Amino acid sequence: MRVIFAGTPEFASVALAQLHAAGFAIPLVLTQPDRPAGRGMKLHASSVKQFALEKHIPVGQPRSLRLDGKYPEDAGVARLAIEAAQADAMVVAAYGLILPQWVLDTPRLGCFNIHASVLPRWRGAAPIHRAIAAGDTETGITIMQMDAGLDTGDMLRVEKLAVQPVDTTATLHDKLAALGGRLMVETLELAACGGLQPVRQPDQGITYAHKIEKHEAVIDWTQSAAVIERRVRAFNPFPGAAGLLAGEPVKFWLATVLPGCAVPEGALPGQVLAAGPQGVDIATGEGVLRAVRLQKPGGKTLEVAEFLRGFALQTGMVFQGSPGKAA
Repeated sequence: MRVIFAGTPEFASVALAQLHAAGFAIPLVLTQPDRPAGRGMKLHASSVKQFALEKHIPVGQPRSLRLDGKYPEDAGVARLAIEAAQADAMVVAAYGLILPQWVLDTPRLGCFNIHASVLPRWRGAAPIHRAIAAGDTETGITIMQMDAGLDTGDMLRVEKLAVQPVDTTATLHDKLAALGGRLMVETLELAACGGLQPVRQPDQGITYAHKIEKHEAVIDWTQSAAVIERRVRAFNPFPGAAGLLAGEPVKFWLATVLPGCAVPEGALPGQVLAAGPQGVDIATGEGVLRAVRLQKPGGKTLEVAEFLRGFALQTGMVFQGSPGKAA
């Protein structure tokens, strides 16, 4: 079976590696254009491009696939490459471009998407972040037959995965990436022998996982400790939950809720109740949050004992959210 692959970040490169290892012919890989990154803002190739080049797979990097859009010349070149590939299917995973109808119609079997949720919950760009922030106890992978809608296509394979109480977006991402690659291999094997049985998505339970914006990571201390703890995990590794203290943004990378610990009378949301090697205890709108891994501006992520040796954090100080500064 000949398979075009379209994807960009590490989540997608894991699936591409599994398809390659399974022996599928991959005549073309599509990925986003190189982007500036790092302190020097040098151009960096995506994880998918790096893997494809290592395996000597042709790579296309169109800025758009819309023939009537802003970059019709890119779309025209991409169309020639896609048609020349004579693919049976296209696999899409976190690509970053919307596929117009001509792309959906070109492969013999259509386009299959690896989506990191159990649809129709968390359609959209950030399903892993949103599942953790919402307190979901399970998520999963849906392999979907793509249509013109936003994650609205028929489901081909679904497998659920428990969300552990300690999962961050980073850890859940890795588990879902591996699961997605395996399910995609199985889906293509079924497609090759005509064994797919598409199932329409339910009309109930639809939610949208909107793209994560940096300002969202600023901690609102009037929320409960449980909600804040989930958001700390949801925004790890990006963009990092943050609070402003004495004019400086402090990032929170690991925190726990102190069970059965009520906020003392008169304490303000965001107020430091205690600071020691066991953690920094902070009042919230409901309950007490203990921060155990922190980062000051320009510094490294540190366990709390080491962090406190280099940051003058004292009982009574108050963290404040500041969307303009702490993100």
